[in-house]
Amino acid sequence: MGRTLALTACLVAAMLIAWFEQRSPHPRPADAPATTFSAARAMVDDRVIARAPHPVGSVANAQVRDYLVRRMTELGLSPQVRRDRALEHDEHGAVVRGGDVENVIGVLPGRDRAAPAVAIEAHYDSVAGSPGAADDAAGVSAALEIVRALKAHGTPARDVIVLITDGEEAGLFGARAFYARDPLARHVGFVLNMETRGSAGRAQMFQTGADNGATVALFRRTAVRPSSSSLAVFLYEIMPNDTDFTPVRQAGLAGLNYAFIGRQFDYHAASSTPRHLNQGSLQDMGRQVLAAARAAAFDPALPARTPDVVFAQTFGNHILAYPPAAGWLAVALAAALLAVAVWRARRAQAWSWLDLAQGVGVAVYLLAGAGALLRLARRATGVGFGFLEQRPLLAEAARFELGLLLVGLGLALYAASSLARGRMRLAAAGLVAAAGLACSAFGGPDPIGLALGVAGAAVGAVVFLRAANTAGAWAGLLATGLAAAVALQALAPATAFLVAWPLALATTAAALSGLAISRRWPLLTAEAVLGAVGLAWLGGLAHGVYLALDVPELLAIFVWLAAMLIWPLAHPKFAGAGRLTAFAVLLAGLAVVVSVRLDAPWSARYPQETQVVYHQDLDTGRAHRASLTPELPAWARTVLTADGGEIAKRSLPPLWNRPVTSAPAAAVAVAAPTLTLARRPDGRVELTATAPPGARILALNLRSSVAAAEASLNGLPAAILARPGEWTRLRWESASPRMVVVFRPAGPGAVEASYGAVTESWPADAKPLPARPADVMAFDISDSTVAAGARTLSW
Repeated sequence: MGRTLALTACLVAAMLIAWFEQRSPHPRPADAPATTFSAARAMVDDRVIARAPHPVGSVANAQVRDYLVRRMTELGLSPQVRRDRALEHDEHGAVVRGGDVENVIGVLPGRDRAAPAVAIEAHYDSVAGSPGAADDAAGVSAALEIVRALKAHGTPARDVIVLITDGEEAGLFGARAFYARDPLARHVGFVLNMETRGSAGRAQMFQTGADNGATVALFRRTAVRPSSSSLAVFLYEIMPNDTDFTPVRQAGLAGLNYAFIGRQFDYHAASSTPRHLNQGSLQDMGRQVLAAARAAAFDPALPARTPDVVFAQTFGNHILAYPPAAGWLAVALAAALLAVAVWRARRAQAWSWLDLAQGVGVAVYLLAGAGALLRLARRATGVGFGFLEQRPLLAEAARFELGLLLVGLGLALYAASSLARGRMRLAAAGLVAAAGLACSAFGGPDPIGLALGVAGAAVGAVVFLRAANTAGAWAGLLATGLAAAVALQALAPATAFLVAWPLALATTAAALSGLAISRRWPLLTAEAVLGAVGLAWLGGLAHGVYLALDVPELLAIFVWLAAMLIWPLAHPKFAGAGRLTAFAVLLAGLAVVVSVRLDAPWSARYPQETQVVYHQDLDTGRAHRASLTPELPAWARTVLTADGGEIAKRSLPPLWNRPVTSAPAAAVAVAAPTLTLARRPDGRVELTATAPPGARILALNLRSSVAAAEASLNGLPAAILARPGEWTRLRWESASPRMVVVFRPAGPGAVEASYGAVTESWPADAKPLPARPADVMAFDISDSTVAAGARTLSW
């Protein structure tokens, strides 16, 4: 009974600590002291910036630009609008995006104008269809409030540059242009960038510049209840994601990149309004960045480039950081503590090498079995994988996370109680085998889920054949943690703390208790306290992984690590959680997942996305109404069939070369882009495409019959048309899109060109769109008109 109470207290305490650590701070009021950050003051700007969607090149974006100029003038920053253009290539050069941008830049002068400056950076454009109250009006409004607070603090030691970029959503165009060509970029020595990928959650510092030792030291001494780790930095660098901090790193500059990513349903959605922005999250990011900005701006020197360090938050304001090589000390400490624990258990004759082997097997069972169950939970929701496909799950993100938590905890408790009882191989193996097989019942064959289930079942059939004592089984489980910590420390030291730190807590408990041979209350309390601390810390990291990656099976790692911490409280042959309790927790988790599947998520707060366009082929005269979302809501079906056309899958180039849901529509008058081709006196060819008035996006697919060299797009070098017969996709976004493609062909030839111009309004001559219900919203370029066609031009 004592261990059951200790286990319950451990789990409850861990959840409470984790909840407190992940809670956003209360927003400061408008009358907060002048030198502090106030979310209420920042929200005044956010409400203006996020009044309406304002993508790059739009009239609304120009209005936001003018507002920022006025606000920065009021702050004494002498702002300038820097007009430029930039390109973004994919890694193969098959897709090139570009745009015209208008960065708004102001400077708070410092005492030493020649010293390297601090840049506070955010972007003011939104995506089409979203007011962008979080992404990134939150960052812009925070930047204005931060510089106001810095000014109230006094004259900084160096200049503080407020860099509000344009065109981030289209391809980081403003930041790329600034760091590539703006003379002021050479004055920057340290950058603080703010982004969001949701409308709530704790602010996380998730990226630094290279050689970040001194940068992390500044972050450590300034951060307020930080949420950050070198694991986040490591993972983000290998993910295919970018922010305006990407050009910062490419320029070799030091800095810190912040974001909050909770409530991702609002990301790039019409629901990203000031009303839905969590002001506590804005307060959290603002106070974090203000603290770092104040230190960087007022310190005698900026952080120098020093070797990277391993770091992570613990609790409160504390961040633990050390050189990568020092991670071996944590591993050695865990190894020494485990050795002491084993020595004590053997002296007490509570030891069996076979038990240890079973403990190793349990670790494999938990990793594979939890992976299979968590993957099954994700597939059982019936929600597809992808940015748009995932949205029904994002509308119920908290409920689904609870389901995953219960599934993982239930399996850990079930494994512990089954190993204590013995003769459970059929049940334990059958559970994960069934989960692996069931993965293929949702969405087609799933070899990954099947492999995880088979692996877990094969190990479980051996491990749970006989009962194992606590000491040996726990030692085997800890031994797998030690092996993993050694491997990570050798191969990826920035990530090794994820295993080494909870392992150190678990081996401390193991050494104190001689691997749980004592049932005395002081030792039970120590096990519960150490377990609660470790679980709470792991819970924060697991929550971040859940938010960042739609790969629930990765959370099996946290199930395995958690088991190391709670094993002595859950495993004992008497008391512990019990198989029925464990199975009940597991079933409760699956029941929550079933409720996610059965309960329709759409409401006025979480409306279903619709993205309908009117597509007119100017060559054939054929028109289509198309829906670009994975699902076809009743409202969108009504739109598509308004002209009596039959719904089918069709390709609508050049914007949608893949089949999209569409129906024939009555043709209407649509303004056409113009294409011309001319031979220059120097032998180069110039192809010019101009969008019609009112269009903001121009797409152009090109294929040359001969190889071309020295290619450029709107005066910027572009690696295109080098291989004859291969398509290159170009896209330009601006107030008046125009593409001038210049290249030197290998000889006489021709270029095939298909074009599409997007005007973000419904055709005036078409049947008007019906009113949307409250639980349906427009998404991205919905309600737009696309004028498309194709030409072949020769020289």
